[in-house]
Order: sequence, then structure tokens, then C-alpha cells
Amino acid sequence: MEKIDLIMKNFIAELGYEPANAMFARINSGKKLRSKLLLKIAGESEQSLKICAIIELIHLASLLHDDVIDDADTRRGSPSINASFGTKNAVMLGDILYSKGFYELSKFPHEIAGEISGAVSKLSVGEMMDVDLSAKFNEDKSAYETMIYYKTAVLIEAAAAVGAMLAGLEVSNFKIYGKNLGLAFQIIDDILDVTQDAATLGKPNFSDFKEGKTTLPYIYLYESLSEVDKEKLKSLFKKDLSETERGWVRAKMNETGAIKKSIEAAKNLGEQAIKSVEKFNVDGLESIVKSMIDREF
Repeated sequence: MEKIDLIMKNFIAELGYEPANAMFARINSGKKLRSKLLLKIAGESEQSLKICAIIELIHLASLLHDDVIDDADTRRGSPSINASFGTKNAVMLGDILYSKGFYELSKFPHEIAGEISGAVSKLSVGEMMDVDLSAKFNEDKSAYETMIYYKTAVLIEAAAAVGAMLAGLEVSNFKIYGKNLGLAFQIIDDILDVTQDAATLGKPNFSDFKEGKTTLPYIYLYESLSEVDKEKLKSLFKKDLSETERGWVRAKMNETGAIKKSIEAAKNLGEQAIKSVEKFNVDGLESIVKSMIDREF
């Protein structure tokens, strides 16, 4: 992962603008799930590491824009770029990362460039879907699933597909793996926003609901509540919840089994992911799924 960080740093340094370098140096590049997945499938080479760096640049750009949209003060336990340098700089840095990523991507064969650029187009649509769904309390599970596929899973799906291209493996199977892994990843992230504390998350808990995101646990909860409690849940939407209100939501989540059902949904997706690639015997793909899902909630 250090090699990927160095490639990204050099990509930005090549642009020759020190303020961009300084802002980029303040970004926590994260766990790099997409890169780890690609390297598990394709192995380490100059080509695969550069593709990983491109994917991570694009992912970081989407997070910079996401934080601006959500007016987020923190990201991965540190002040967000928009909080530290202002909204305009965060947007422009995101544009720089996107642009440099696409420039470097243009040097690769069209199959690889097409897979990643197509995913990024969907990723941008997913951001718009997320904003649209945040306008009101969303009861539609299929709309949520479509949004998280576009916003989160498509880039993980593309990383798996490109890994398969580089390794000469069946791309369609690995796309199924990546898609289901991405969907499960987002559902788990949505669950943790309810079940974990701010110190563990690196951001305030219950922030999803405050930002207008009706995630799967809330959809399952809503389906199981009485009419009176449904109205109460809706009244809390986009609010900065008190400890009493958070306690009520958690209690109802446990009482209705909403968290348990959400975990089961993620596990089912994980099982589908593993099954899609089991015949290729690629070491580590099963452990990626299990390490993400088999945890304390």
C-alpha cells in the first residue's frame, strides 16, 4: 500500500502546484479495499500498482466531493479537507484528482480504461441519486440498493474486473464478486453508523440519518414499526439526535430485528460474492469478505 501512496503522491507532484501537494498530503488515503482486491486477483506489477493508484485517486476525489455535499467536518478521524481548507479548495482538489486519474488512465488499453471510466460515470450518477433520496425519508429498499450500487459498488466491481483482465481470468465472474462485495461493504458501513461510537467510526455516529440518508437498517426498522412509531421515526429524520432519541432508535432497531436483518442481507451478498469466484481458487478473496462481515456490531 505504501507503493500506491507514493505513486499517487508523485502523480500530484507532477502537476507542479505546491498548494495542491500540501492539501493532498493532509488526506488519509484509507485502507484501500479496491487496491487490495485488484492486487489479490492480478498480483503486484508496475501496471497493476499504477491502476490501483488511479482507482484510489478517483475514490478520494469522490470522497472530497461527498464531504462537501454532506458538509462533513471529519473524514477517517481527521478534519476533512473542506473543514481545513474551505469548500472551494476541496471541490477543486477533487477535480484535480479526477482529472489526473483520467489522464493516467488514458495511457492504458481501452478495455481497462473503459471499465474504470464507465464505473466513474455511474459513481457520479450515484452521488446525484444519494442527494435526491436525501430530500425526504426514503421507504423504497430498491431505490436504496440501486443508489449504493452506483455510489459504492461500481468502483469495487471495476477493480475486480480489471484485476481479472490483467490475470486472464473470467471477467464476468469477478464483476459479480466485486458488485456483491461492494453492496455488502456499504450495508455494513450503514449498520456501523448506528451501532458504533464516534471514536470507532472516526466521525459522529448517527450522522447518516442526520444527513438525510435512509439506510437499510432504517428501512427495515420503518417496515416493522407501528403507525405511531413510524411517524416518530420520520420526525427524527435529519435531526441532530439527543441521547434519548438515539437510545429510542437503537432500542427499536434491536426490538424489531432491523440490525439483524441488515447483517443477514450483507452476509447473503458476501456468500454470493464468494460463490461466484470459488472455482478460480484465488487466495484471499474469501477472507476479504469474511473480515468485513464477521465482526462485532
